[in-house]
Amino acid sequence: MITDAIAYGHDGTEVRFHWVLAMLSARTHHDLTTEEVERLRYASKLVRTYAEDEWKEALRVTFDLLAALSTTGSETGPVLKQLQDLPLRHHDAILRHLDVILTGGLKDDLWEETLGRARAERFDNDRLQRVWAYFAPAPIGARAVRPRPSTAAAAKAALPLRAALCVISSALLWTLALIADPVQAIFELPVAVGAGLTAARLGVRWWGQEPERSPMAEALAPHPRDPDSAEDGFTKRVRNSFEHYFSVRRPHGFTSDVWLAHTLQIRSSLAAEIADLYRESRIGVERIDWLIRYLAEDARNRYNNGTLFDQHRQDEIPRRTKVLTVAALAVLGSAALVTFGTAVTGAAQPRPLWAFLALLGAAWSGHATASRWLEVRREECRLDRETQEYLEKLTARQIAHQRWQSFLNETRPSELEMETWLICDKTSFVDEALRHHRLTWRDLITHTILVTPGPSYKRGRVRGGPWRYSHYVFRLFLFTQDGIREISSEFNFSDGTRRNEQRSNYRFDALTSVHVTENADIGYDLELFLVNGPARKIRVKDADAHQLAPTESSQEISEINLNATGSTHTFRLLEGIAADGKGWIERHGPDSLAPFQIAG
Repeated sequence: MITDAIAYGHDGTEVRFHWVLAMLSARTHHDLTTEEVERLRYASKLVRTYAEDEWKEALRVTFDLLAALSTTGSETGPVLKQLQDLPLRHHDAILRHLDVILTGGLKDDLWEETLGRARAERFDNDRLQRVWAYFAPAPIGARAVRPRPSTAAAAKAALPLRAALCVISSALLWTLALIADPVQAIFELPVAVGAGLTAARLGVRWWGQEPERSPMAEALAPHPRDPDSAEDGFTKRVRNSFEHYFSVRRPHGFTSDVWLAHTLQIRSSLAAEIADLYRESRIGVERIDWLIRYLAEDARNRYNNGTLFDQHRQDEIPRRTKVLTVAALAVLGSAALVTFGTAVTGAAQPRPLWAFLALLGAAWSGHATASRWLEVRREECRLDRETQEYLEKLTARQIAHQRWQSFLNETRPSELEMETWLICDKTSFVDEALRHHRLTWRDLITHTILVTPGPSYKRGRVRGGPWRYSHYVFRLFLFTQDGIREISSEFNFSDGTRRNEQRSNYRFDALTSVHVTENADIGYDLELFLVNGPARKIRVKDADAHQLAPTESSQEISEINLNATGSTHTFRLLEGIAADGKGWIERHGPDSLAPFQIAG
């Protein structure tokens, strides 16, 4: 990419400095092609043409280091003094990116400084308390149980017809009473209408509300698609997570067992709800742990407030309302009978028959109309209550989700911090290996370190970046005149501890072949075949194509991962040794650096 930028005219000392570091980073002089060496020689000749600035000085020091490296018996003091005089960012960048290519006495002179910086930065920036956040899964968004759809459609459809029949029947009955005795009928009408309106207004308060359910009944009520009868793996993990967080998020004075027993019904209902809400997402429970933790804390807080079992409790209907409703219905019934009596008094056939039919129709249709109307009102009340509860729950959970997401963003280390810590860990590992084998950098022909995922790891990455793991296996190869020393160790990146260290020593001609297996569905494997003993299979990286963003190239990310782990350099070294055996030293020993003079 930097080469492309230069080709489009974006050249200068700063650009050239980064270009040189990119060319040499994590590579030895054996990894450079003839064309790349020529391009570096050309760049070294350009240095004198640039205007003087701090970047030009950094470029000059970089090429002077390479010149000192490739000149046998050269004095390194002056160039090291120049390196020390550089600004800190240039000084650190050169040491970091030229770490592999610098060897021998020059590396010895720089090693104490490199090691001291690694010791100082290894646990810097509160590493032990923040690394976990890098591997924390992205929390999935908040969800809540939506209100059940209204079932009052049938009642609403039947209501107009029954209401019309009630009005017609009542009007017919009153008309017949008006014909028989106008004065009496005019008196009876206001009484009936007033009683009917009073009964309707008060009846809505009584019968128009959704039947009250006790808090315990709600907790025990089976959730839709409650998987208790056939609990799947996801539901089981959700229940286990609820049990864990309820046991640690408990009120003061409760033991875990007592609190779990006290909240058994509520916890089971919540677990069924969450399992049902997120089952279709095909996600790990880790992505909803934030919600389960919030619900556990909410239950604890509601217990402390004395409201754990008080949700959804409706106001009790006053006794006065019930009495007045019954009285209004009694007055309405009495008024209807009196009106019927007025209509049939002294009347000849067929008026009594019509009056009876009108009374019967008014009674039936009135009851049917009231029943349908109350059913609609109950559904509307239920829908309003559940909608309010849904919005309240969803809002509270969204706030909890945003709070957790913000905490992760503030805690999660940056890529620079993760890379710096990893480099420090590798530096410390190399130092211990050198001290164990009593070697100095002057004793080494070269070295390489392979960083692979360890057992039971978590992993994370930023878009376009390499995978990083919570557990690694560091595998260091030290190449000396006597052969290869291999040291491997499992490494916990979260706390910087190592275990299960293993060491092997073998001659160059003992390494008979190296096989690299690439499978997009499985990953990369490296196999080392020695003269004696079974083949050693090393998992370099797992498959990751299915976990990439749609805009990312699996091939490009794979190359980034291999370069980040040191795999490319390690493969080239081991394959060369397997092919040449002892002859590899003659072509890659200290004297082979002489042709690597690139400074102009």
